[in-house]
Amino acid sequence: MANTQEPLFLVNRAGNRPSHEGAAARLDQGIELCTQAGFRQILLRGDTDFSQTRYLDGWTGKGVEFIFGIDAMPNLVALANALGARDWKRLERPAKYEVATTERARRENVKERIVRQRGYKNIRLNGEEVAEFRYRPGACKQNYRIVVVRKNLTVERGELALFDDIRYLFYITNCMEEDAADIVLLANDRCNQENLIAQLKNGVQAMRMPVDDQNSNWAFMVMASLAWTLKAWLALLLPEGGRWGQRYAQEKQAVLRMEFKTFLNAFMRIPCQVIRTARQIVFRLMAWNPWLPVLLRGVDVLHQPMRC
Repeated sequence: MANTQEPLFLVNRAGNRPSHEGAAARLDQGIELCTQAGFRQILLRGDTDFSQTRYLDGWTGKGVEFIFGIDAMPNLVALANALGARDWKRLERPAKYEVATTERARRENVKERIVRQRGYKNIRLNGEEVAEFRYRPGACKQNYRIVVVRKNLTVERGELALFDDIRYLFYITNCMEEDAADIVLLANDRCNQENLIAQLKNGVQAMRMPVDDQNSNWAFMVMASLAWTLKAWLALLLPEGGRWGQRYAQEKQAVLRMEFKTFLNAFMRIPCQVIRTARQIVFRLMAWNPWLPVLLRGVDVLHQPMRC
């Protein structure tokens, strides 16, 4: 829903409630917020729990695109098995990163060697193929695009190959122009949110609430998340072009990689005196640290009157 991969909403509920409960209402709230902000294209992504089919027609009517995982139900598996050989294309996944210098030799896979030596059961991926077909869920009035990934697996025990196995992953979407392989990669890219959750949980410790009731815990989570978001936005304020483009890029990477405690001490806990006058606001900084030029440059980018 956002290119910055930051959460629009945080919902805190009891531990015995499913994570997708009430998700459609939050998605509608996010759609309304993004529409008011002027976003021209909105894409919803989620796993199988979020493919609540009774809402798909409504989102499509609003011009909202979505890519959701959908359970491998028997009827979908039957439709996938009925596809011909020409309907399947090999799925090529891009490299996780580009090698800047020279590619190093790959280390020995010690774990796989031990699994083979000790005769443990192992599942090896031989390849992936992708195909698509049209499907109308029971709660919908129109057909949607189903993109299916077929994983060709071999089940082994030690050095022996026991049997081959086929497993399917299904995605339902109303994106009709993108290639089927691109749909799969877009759906998998949603997993970056797992990194964000890990940062909020371990870096900012937003999930370790020090208060005793649910509403207070919720408020603490929101405040901690906003602090982390400010850290990301501060790095985005630094331009990459211009005369000092390389220096700006280095500073941006430094802010993005900065430990959260360092960020708090460098940018959030700066003693400052704020003076309001008739035509401007004057900020008098009462301390200094090496990161202040980055902070002041960010304010200048926003064209806000400031005097130190």
